Amino acid sequence: MTKVLLDTDIGTDVDDAVCLAYLLSQPECELLGITTVTGESDKRASLASVLGKAAGKEIPIYPGADHPMQGEQRQQIAQQAAVLPRWPHETHFPINQAVDFLADTIRAHPGEVTLLTIAPLTNIGLLFSTYPDVPELLSGLVMMGGNFDEAGPEAGRVEWNVAGDPLASEITYKAPVPLHRSLGLNVTQQVMMSADDVRKKFTAPLLRPVLDMAEIWFAQFHPFITFHDPLAAATIFQEDLCSYQQGLVTVDATSTQSRTVWQPGRTDAPHQVAMQVDVDRYFQHFFSVFGE
Repeated sequence: MTKVLLDTDIGTDVDDAVCLAYLLSQPECELLGITTVTGESDKRASLASVLGKAAGKEIPIYPGADHPMQGEQRQQIAQQAAVLPRWPHETHFPINQAVDFLADTIRAHPGEVTLLTIAPLTNIGLLFSTYPDVPELLSGLVMMGGNFDEAGPEAGRVEWNVAGDPLASEITYKAPVPLHRSLGLNVTQQVMMSADDVRKKFTAPLLRPVLDMAEIWFAQFHPFITFHDPLAAATIFQEDLCSYQQGLVTVDATSTQSRTVWQPGRTDAPHQVAMQVDVDRYFQHFFSVFGE
Protein backbone atom coordinates (compact mmCIF):
# COMPACT_ATOMS: atom_id res chain seq x y z
CA MET A 1 0.00 0.00 0.00
CA THR A 2 1.21 3.48 -0.92
CA LYS A 3 0.24 6.29 1.43
CA VAL A 4 -1.12 9.30 -0.49
CA LEU A 5 -2.31 12.79 0.41
CA LEU A 6 -4.33 14.58 -2.28
CA ASP A 7 -4.54 18.35 -2.76
CA THR A 8 -7.27 19.19 -5.28
CA ASP A 9 -9.49 21.92 -6.74
CA ILE A 10 -12.25 19.43 -7.52
CA GLY A 11 -15.34 21.17 -8.83
CA THR A 12 -14.16 22.99 -11.95
CA ASP A 13 -12.28 20.79 -14.43
CA VAL A 14 -13.82 17.34 -13.97
CA ASP A 15 -10.48 15.52 -14.20
CA ASP A 16 -10.05 16.11 -10.44
CA ALA A 17 -13.13 14.00 -9.75
CA VAL A 18 -11.86 11.36 -12.20
CA CYS A 19 -8.56 11.34 -10.33
CA LEU A 20 -10.18 10.97 -6.93
CA ALA A 21 -12.38 8.12 -8.15
CA TYR A 22 -9.22 6.40 -9.42
CA LEU A 23 -7.45 6.79 -6.06
CA LEU A 24 -10.47 5.48 -4.16
CA SER A 25 -10.57 2.41 -6.43
CA GLN A 26 -6.82 1.80 -6.68
CA PRO A 27 -6.16 -1.26 -4.46
CA GLU A 28 -2.58 -0.16 -3.78
CA CYS A 29 -3.60 3.31 -2.52
CA GLU A 30 -4.00 4.21 1.13
CA LEU A 31 -5.58 7.65 0.83
CA LEU A 32 -4.76 9.40 4.10
CA GLY A 33 -6.65 12.60 3.42
CA ILE A 34 -7.80 15.27 1.00
CA THR A 35 -7.32 19.03 1.07
CA THR A 36 -9.15 21.42 -1.24
CA VAL A 37 -8.06 24.77 -2.62
CA THR A 38 -9.22 27.83 -4.59
CA GLY A 39 -12.62 29.54 -4.48
CA GLU A 40 -15.42 27.83 -2.56
CA SER A 41 -13.04 25.32 -1.03
CA ASP A 42 -15.85 24.19 1.30
CA LYS A 43 -18.07 23.21 -1.65
CA ARG A 44 -15.08 21.47 -3.21
CA ALA A 45 -14.71 19.51 0.04
CA SER A 46 -18.37 18.49 -0.24
CA LEU A 47 -17.77 17.27 -3.79
CA ALA A 48 -14.83 15.19 -2.58
CA SER A 49 -17.08 13.72 0.12
CA VAL A 50 -19.60 12.67 -2.56
CA LEU A 51 -17.01 10.30 -3.97
CA GLY A 52 -15.81 9.17 -0.57
CA LYS A 53 -19.35 8.20 0.40
CA ALA A 54 -19.98 6.55 -2.98
CA ALA A 55 -16.85 4.46 -2.41
CA GLY A 56 -17.91 3.60 1.15
CA LYS A 57 -14.76 5.14 2.63
CA GLU A 58 -14.28 7.66 5.43
CA ILE A 59 -11.46 9.93 4.23
CA PRO A 60 -10.47 13.04 6.21
CA ILE A 61 -11.28 16.15 4.12
CA TYR A 62 -10.03 19.66 4.92
CA PRO A 63 -10.99 22.80 2.98
CA GLY A 64 -7.86 24.85 2.38
CA ALA A 65 -6.98 28.27 1.03
CA ASP A 66 -9.63 30.20 -0.89
CA HIS A 67 -7.16 32.91 -1.95
CA PRO A 68 -3.68 32.58 -3.47
CA MET A 69 -0.50 33.67 -1.75
CA GLN A 70 0.12 35.98 -4.73
CA GLY A 71 -2.23 37.41 -7.34
CA GLU A 72 -5.97 37.29 -7.84
CA GLN A 73 -8.13 34.21 -7.47
CA ARG A 74 -9.07 33.25 -11.02
CA GLN A 75 -11.16 30.24 -9.99
CA GLN A 76 -13.78 31.70 -7.72
CA ILE A 77 -16.58 29.15 -7.94
CA ALA A 78 -16.99 25.38 -8.00
CA GLN A 79 -19.38 24.88 -10.90
CA GLN A 80 -19.88 21.17 -10.24
CA ALA A 81 -21.38 21.93 -6.83
CA ALA A 82 -24.67 21.98 -8.75
CA VAL A 83 -24.72 18.16 -8.41
CA LEU A 84 -24.58 18.19 -4.60
CA PRO A 85 -28.38 17.98 -4.06
CA ARG A 86 -28.38 14.70 -5.99
CA TRP A 87 -25.71 12.86 -3.98
CA PRO A 88 -25.10 12.20 -0.26
CA HIS A 89 -22.27 14.36 1.05
CA GLU A 90 -20.83 16.05 4.12
CA THR A 91 -21.32 19.78 4.66
CA HIS A 92 -19.26 20.44 7.81
CA PHE A 93 -15.47 20.24 7.78
CA PRO A 94 -12.57 21.43 9.97
CA ILE A 95 -11.88 25.07 9.10
CA ASN A 96 -8.42 26.65 8.70
CA GLN A 97 -6.69 23.38 9.50
CA ALA A 98 -5.71 22.02 6.07
CA VAL A 99 -2.02 22.96 6.21
CA ASP A 100 -1.63 21.71 9.78
CA PHE A 101 -3.36 18.46 8.80
CA LEU A 102 -0.93 17.93 5.93
CA ALA A 103 2.08 18.63 8.15
CA ASP A 104 0.86 16.42 10.99
CA THR A 105 0.09 13.52 8.64
CA ILE A 106 3.45 13.70 6.87
CA ARG A 107 5.32 13.92 10.18
CA ALA A 108 3.40 10.89 11.47
CA HIS A 109 4.66 8.81 8.52
CA PRO A 110 8.19 10.05 7.74
CA GLY A 111 9.49 8.89 4.37
CA GLU A 112 6.22 7.11 3.53
CA VAL A 113 3.77 9.69 2.12
CA THR A 114 3.43 10.71 -1.52
CA LEU A 115 1.85 14.16 -1.81
CA LEU A 116 -0.21 14.40 -5.00
CA THR A 117 -1.04 17.96 -6.10
CA ILE A 118 -3.56 18.49 -8.91
CA ALA A 119 -4.47 22.13 -8.27
CA PRO A 120 -3.02 25.62 -7.90
CA LEU A 121 -0.29 25.25 -5.30
CA THR A 122 -1.44 27.63 -2.54
CA ASN A 123 -1.89 24.95 0.13
CA ILE A 124 1.48 23.44 -0.72
CA GLY A 125 3.28 26.78 -0.75
CA LEU A 126 1.82 27.54 2.67
CA LEU A 127 2.74 24.06 3.92
CA PHE A 128 6.37 24.23 2.81
CA SER A 129 6.90 27.83 3.96
CA THR A 130 5.23 27.29 7.35
CA TYR A 131 6.82 23.90 8.04
CA PRO A 132 10.21 23.82 6.24
CA ASP A 133 11.02 20.38 7.68
CA VAL A 134 8.11 18.74 5.84
CA PRO A 135 9.44 18.46 2.24
CA GLU A 136 12.31 16.18 3.24
CA LEU A 137 9.91 13.97 5.24
CA LEU A 138 7.92 13.07 2.11
CA SER A 139 8.45 9.96 0.06
CA GLY A 140 7.72 12.11 -2.97
CA LEU A 141 5.80 14.99 -4.50
CA VAL A 142 3.88 14.19 -7.69
CA MET A 143 2.35 17.19 -9.43
CA MET A 144 0.05 17.81 -12.33
CA GLY A 145 1.66 21.08 -13.26
CA GLY A 146 3.77 22.95 -15.76
CA ASN A 147 4.51 22.65 -19.43
CA PHE A 148 7.80 21.21 -20.63
CA ASP A 149 7.23 21.34 -24.40
CA GLU A 150 10.02 23.32 -26.06
CA ALA A 151 9.06 22.93 -29.72
CA GLY A 152 5.87 20.86 -30.00
CA PRO A 153 2.17 21.70 -30.12
CA GLU A 154 2.03 22.86 -26.48
CA ALA A 155 5.14 25.06 -26.65
CA GLY A 156 4.69 28.34 -24.80
CA ARG A 157 1.33 27.45 -23.31
CA VAL A 158 0.83 28.54 -19.70
CA GLU A 159 -0.40 25.78 -17.37
CA TRP A 160 -3.26 26.57 -14.98
CA ASN A 161 -1.99 25.08 -11.71
CA VAL A 162 1.40 26.80 -11.81
CA ALA A 163 -0.07 30.08 -13.02
CA GLY A 164 -2.78 30.04 -10.35
CA ASP A 165 -0.38 31.11 -7.58
CA PRO A 166 3.09 32.17 -8.77
CA LEU A 167 4.61 32.53 -5.30
CA ALA A 168 3.31 29.18 -4.09
CA SER A 169 4.56 27.53 -7.30
CA GLU A 170 8.03 29.00 -6.81
CA ILE A 171 8.15 27.80 -3.19
CA THR A 172 7.01 24.32 -4.24
CA TYR A 173 9.61 23.88 -6.97
CA LYS A 174 12.39 25.02 -4.64
CA ALA A 175 11.43 22.54 -1.92
CA PRO A 176 13.99 19.77 -1.19
CA VAL A 177 11.68 16.80 -1.83
CA PRO A 178 13.29 13.34 -2.31
CA LEU A 179 11.24 12.71 -5.50
CA HIS A 180 9.91 15.82 -7.25
CA ARG A 181 7.90 14.72 -10.32
CA SER A 182 5.86 16.92 -12.66
CA LEU A 183 3.32 15.78 -15.24
CA GLY A 184 2.88 18.75 -17.57
CA LEU A 185 0.70 19.71 -20.49
CA ASN A 186 3.27 18.28 -22.90
CA VAL A 187 2.12 14.77 -21.89
CA THR A 188 -1.31 15.19 -20.26
CA GLN A 189 -2.81 16.84 -23.36
CA GLN A 190 -2.31 13.53 -25.19
CA VAL A 191 -4.70 11.64 -22.90
CA MET A 192 -8.21 12.66 -23.93
CA MET A 193 -11.67 11.12 -24.27
CA SER A 194 -14.74 12.56 -25.98
CA ALA A 195 -17.96 13.19 -24.06
CA ASP A 196 -19.68 10.40 -25.98
CA ASP A 197 -16.95 7.90 -25.11
CA VAL A 198 -16.98 9.02 -21.47
CA ARG A 199 -20.72 8.34 -21.31
CA LYS A 200 -20.16 4.86 -22.73
CA LYS A 201 -17.15 3.97 -20.55
CA PHE A 202 -18.02 5.51 -17.17
CA THR A 203 -20.32 2.69 -16.09
CA ALA A 204 -18.67 1.61 -12.82
CA PRO A 205 -20.73 2.63 -9.76
CA LEU A 206 -18.11 5.08 -8.49
CA LEU A 207 -17.90 6.74 -11.90
CA ARG A 208 -21.63 7.57 -11.95
CA PRO A 209 -21.35 10.67 -9.73
CA VAL A 210 -18.25 11.60 -11.72
CA LEU A 211 -20.28 11.42 -14.92
CA ASP A 212 -22.90 13.66 -13.31
CA MET A 213 -20.16 16.21 -12.62
CA ALA A 214 -18.78 15.70 -16.12
CA GLU A 215 -22.06 16.72 -17.73
CA ILE A 216 -21.62 20.17 -16.18
CA TRP A 217 -18.08 20.32 -17.55
CA PHE A 218 -19.26 19.28 -21.01
CA ALA A 219 -22.04 21.88 -21.04
CA GLN A 220 -19.98 24.80 -19.73
CA PHE A 221 -16.44 24.18 -20.96
CA HIS A 222 -15.42 21.38 -23.36
CA PRO A 223 -17.08 18.29 -24.93
CA PHE A 224 -14.24 16.05 -23.77
CA ILE A 225 -12.13 15.17 -20.73
CA THR A 226 -8.37 15.53 -20.69
CA PHE A 227 -7.01 13.13 -18.08
CA HIS A 228 -4.38 15.53 -16.69
CA ASP A 229 -4.81 14.68 -13.01
CA PRO A 230 -5.56 10.94 -13.15
CA LEU A 231 -2.46 10.44 -15.31
CA ALA A 232 -0.33 12.06 -12.61
CA ALA A 233 -1.96 9.81 -10.01
CA ALA A 234 -1.46 6.67 -12.09
CA THR A 235 2.31 7.21 -12.29
CA ILE A 236 2.50 6.77 -8.51
CA PHE A 237 1.42 3.15 -8.95
CA GLN A 238 2.64 2.37 -12.47
CA GLU A 239 5.62 4.62 -13.05
CA ASP A 240 6.46 3.29 -16.52
CA LEU A 241 3.26 4.66 -18.09
CA CYS A 242 5.49 7.65 -18.81
CA SER A 243 9.13 8.25 -19.57
CA TYR A 244 10.99 11.00 -17.70
CA GLN A 245 13.97 13.33 -17.74
CA GLN A 246 15.83 14.83 -14.81
CA GLY A 247 16.53 18.54 -14.76
CA LEU A 248 15.77 21.86 -13.13
CA VAL A 249 12.34 23.50 -13.13
CA THR A 250 12.08 27.18 -12.22
CA VAL A 251 9.06 29.45 -12.25
CA ASP A 252 9.13 32.57 -14.42
CA ALA A 253 6.73 35.00 -12.78
CA THR A 254 7.88 38.08 -14.72
CA SER A 255 4.91 38.03 -17.11
CA THR A 256 1.24 38.40 -16.24
CA GLN A 257 0.97 34.59 -16.09
CA SER A 258 3.75 32.58 -14.49
CA ARG A 259 5.12 29.59 -16.36
CA THR A 260 7.61 26.81 -15.83
CA VAL A 261 11.10 27.02 -17.34
CA TRP A 262 12.70 23.64 -18.00
CA GLN A 263 16.45 22.98 -18.08
CA PRO A 264 17.31 19.31 -18.70
CA GLY A 265 20.26 18.27 -16.59
CA ARG A 266 22.19 15.52 -14.93
CA THR A 267 20.58 12.45 -13.42
CA ASP A 268 21.08 14.00 -9.97
CA ALA A 269 19.17 17.17 -10.89
CA PRO A 270 16.29 17.94 -8.47
CA HIS A 271 13.24 17.58 -10.72
CA GLN A 272 11.78 14.71 -12.73
CA VAL A 273 9.59 15.67 -15.66
CA ALA A 274 7.38 13.39 -17.77
CA MET A 275 8.27 13.50 -21.46
CA GLN A 276 6.21 10.75 -23.12
CA VAL A 277 3.11 8.74 -22.24
CA ASP A 278 1.78 5.40 -23.49
CA VAL A 279 -1.84 6.45 -23.96
CA ASP A 280 -3.30 3.00 -24.64
CA ARG A 281 -1.59 1.46 -21.61
CA TYR A 282 -2.75 4.35 -19.48
CA PHE A 283 -6.42 3.83 -20.34
CA GLN A 284 -6.09 0.07 -19.82
CA HIS A 285 -4.60 0.73 -16.39
CA PHE A 286 -7.16 3.39 -15.46
CA PHE A 287 -10.24 1.31 -16.20
CA SER A 288 -8.70 -1.85 -14.70
CA VAL A 289 -8.98 -0.42 -11.16
CA PHE A 290 -12.75 -0.20 -11.65
CA GLY A 291 -12.93 -3.86 -12.66
CA GLU A 292 -13.28 -3.18 -16.38
